[in-house]
Amino acid sequence: MKRLSLFFIVFSLFVSPAGAQTDPIVMTVNGEPVLRSEFEYSYNKNNSEGVIDKKSVEEYVDLFINYKLKVCAAIDEKYDTLQSFKDEFAQYRDQQVLPMLVDDADIEAEAHKIYNQTVERIGPDGLVKTSHILLRLNQQATDEEQKAAKVRIDSIYKALKDGADFAELATKVSQDPGSARQGGQLPFVQRGQLVKEFEDAAFALQPGQMSGIVQSPFGYHIIRMDERKQLEPFEFHHDAIIKFIEQRNLRDQIATAKVDSLVKASNGALTKAAIMEQKANEFSANDLELKYLIREYHDGLLLYEISNKLVWDKAAKDEEGLAKFFKKNKKNYNWDTPRFKGMAYHVKTQDDVEAVKKCVKKLKFDQWAEALRSTFNADSVIRIRVEKGIFKEGDNALIDSVVFKKDTTVTKLKDYPIDATYGWMLKKGPEDYTDVRGLVVADYQEALEKEWVAALRKKYTFTVNKDVLETVNSGTTSPQK
Repeated sequence: MKRLSLFFIVFSLFVSPAGAQTDPIVMTVNGEPVLRSEFEYSYNKNNSEGVIDKKSVEEYVDLFINYKLKVCAAIDEKYDTLQSFKDEFAQYRDQQVLPMLVDDADIEAEAHKIYNQTVERIGPDGLVKTSHILLRLNQQATDEEQKAAKVRIDSIYKALKDGADFAELATKVSQDPGSARQGGQLPFVQRGQLVKEFEDAAFALQPGQMSGIVQSPFGYHIIRMDERKQLEPFEFHHDAIIKFIEQRNLRDQIATAKVDSLVKASNGALTKAAIMEQKANEFSANDLELKYLIREYHDGLLLYEISNKLVWDKAAKDEEGLAKFFKKNKKNYNWDTPRFKGMAYHVKTQDDVEAVKKCVKKLKFDQWAEALRSTFNADSVIRIRVEKGIFKEGDNALIDSVVFKKDTTVTKLKDYPIDATYGWMLKKGPEDYTDVRGLVVADYQEALEKEWVAALRKKYTFTVNKDVLETVNSGTTSPQK
């Protein structure tokens, strides 16, 4: 027996380390370990169903490392200390954490609270369900209109007293279309939901009783009491109240109230921000999905800020850099077919044909639009209509006809009977980067990105545990050596 016990003790010493390592380190970036679960979370999220450019695990490794390196750079540059970053991150984190502060007991307590408030609001008079017949009467009605309405409501009232069917008569003559379709019946209401004149008359009735003629701001009513009741017990309305809480997203309100109470109970020792951070850490410790979702947003914000500064915004605004990049790579932007750089325009008078050409003749291409606007369309009278750009055959019917000499139907613009073009042909390719600015910016951004990543890979260290990488998404532990 002792030998058997000793065997299990010794055996456990050998198997425990391997069995305990359920979430091994798949890589280390700048001294920080990355667990396999984090890599799996990122890989699976970015290679889910519907993703066009899916990557293998091996292909994704470099992308993930680059991502982590950029985050390291952002932290080194202290982007995470910016108040704008802190505020936006906290707002997102709190959106994820707040609903988790609410448990079933909190929801039940809120449901009871809503029920009790409703009972108090309804009061001792309870709820009433009535039917009515309405003859509308404008408050500014003439004496003749008032007399006619009174005669008619009197005749309806007499018919009811003589035994006419209330629902049938309401359907035929009531001028409240919503209730008329229901035989005059209204839903259950409490005090405060009706105009005073109607309410006072209705709540004075008992089931089956009919009022006299009641005048309200809407006109003349005849009211029948159909049913009176008190609100049913809590259990009767339980499911409906829970549904109401979910539909109105009251969880966040409940959670916020809980946080506020914790702040108050701390007597100044805790702030809302401190509590939310504490709760986020607590929940994340037991919920990897939440942990990595919050980290993803944290790192994503940092990545956006530093990438915008060093790549995206920089490339878009670096006119000198764009020009140099275009000059160096000009052959990449050559066209297979000629382009027309200029404009198609439409004017009211023949004099404006030459006036337009004279206006832009000595200006740079990107200055044309403002010059034409200020010269011809500055006031309420629009003298010209213009389509400006770089056109290939098929882009514009007028240019196809005049410049490319194609047999094309040109539709005339109303009030602008005279058509003209002005510009020049580009046979081999763009003159400068502004002709293909969008393409050049995108390529320049890509070049800056590659340079930046190369620099980061030299600056920071990183290693990949290939044995663990082979177990990604396998549901097994890493091979032990």
